[in-house]
Amino acid sequence: MSANVETMFYVREKPWHGLGTLVMEAPASADALVWAGLDWKVIQKEVRTEDGAWIAGYKANVRSTDGSVLGIVSDRYKVVQNEDAFRFTDELLGEGVTYETAGSLQYGRKVWMLARMPQRYIIAGDEIEPYLVIMNSHDGSSGVKVAMTPIRVVCQNTLNLALNSANRIWAARHTENVLSRVREASETLRLAERYMSELGRGVNELAKIKLSDRKAMDLMQNFFPVGEDLSDIQRKNNLRMLDDLKRRYFDAPDLLDMGKNGYRFVNAVSDFATHAEPIRKTKNYNENLFLRTVEGNPMIDRAYKMVLAA
Repeated sequence: MSANVETMFYVREKPWHGLGTLVMEAPASADALVWAGLDWKVIQKEVRTEDGAWIAGYKANVRSTDGSVLGIVSDRYKVVQNEDAFRFTDELLGEGVTYETAGSLQYGRKVWMLARMPQRYIIAGDEIEPYLVIMNSHDGSSGVKVAMTPIRVVCQNTLNLALNSANRIWAARHTENVLSRVREASETLRLAERYMSELGRGVNELAKIKLSDRKAMDLMQNFFPVGEDLSDIQRKNNLRMLDDLKRRYFDAPDLLDMGKNGYRFVNAVSDFATHAEPIRKTKNYNENLFLRTVEGNPMIDRAYKMVLAA
């Protein structure tokens, strides 16, 4: 794992993001925090200059275990401790939800827990497993977020589409009464089920949009143009990426019986976006890929909108 992944566990089978340390039983949040190395607190301290002058209006968020500064935040910022951010999810255990992975990114600045919901959905002939990602930050970059991330079981592609008809992410800022906004299990399940219901409608709509081979190629070239206005290096790189995407659309074994339609195209793009090797792989590539399970993947969303407009 990259140095930016401090600690992480996963249950039984390595998750699609490929990161973590194996444990055999899905834990409750108290145990998960220990296994994930998140059993520490954030302490707020005054911010001072090198010569000792106090800087009004700001606090330093400091990790209790090693004194590292996680972020400088305003006085309005309300700390949400790891145990509090994830404790509300214990209510979900009674509904059959299980925790699958948890961990720390960027030296403790971002922490998360991922839970698998008990329902299984069959959408357009595919088995889809719904996951919830609960994310918190300690550097002031974001609030507490809960995000739906559906996974296509046969190939582990993410289908976290940005739908107009249902929220995929619900969140609260650290300047608000954060926990009252995100803690209710019943509301979390209601929003999750609504998203999955709307996702089913969206996927069925995609499956009805037929694509000729020529149209599919035109859509792919929107991602990776190969025109004469590009430099030789740009054209070479785009051709390589385009060939990879073409193979995923035309030749992927899990898509051969799907028909040539919009759902197949979005799946091919999702497979590319989540599994293809980049031209330049940075040391925190896997972490950034995982973070897109919360924020969404722009390439997948763009493919979805392109097909609807086709």
